[in-house]
Amino acid sequence: MKVEILTPDAVLFEGEARHVFLPGSDGAMGVLERHASMITTLQKGTVKVDTAEGEKVFDLNGGTVEVLDNKVLILAS
Repeated sequence: MKVEILTPDAVLFEGEARHVFLPGSDGAMGVLERHASMITTLQKGTVKVDTAEGEKVFDLNGGTVEVLDNKVLILAS
């Protein structure tokens, strides 16, 4: 699935991933390929992106995530 992590100032990550771990406002969650569509908020925490090259880790101060059509878009604050 395609993953993008964007901040107002930069693109932190853009690429393919097998799994994404997110610090959801209502608790931690994982997203795999072909996940159901959703939009939710994120709390301060760590986003982990499992790619073919290994795990990428990003510390965020919160934000929003949209999962739609096998794409994960994270708008981080």
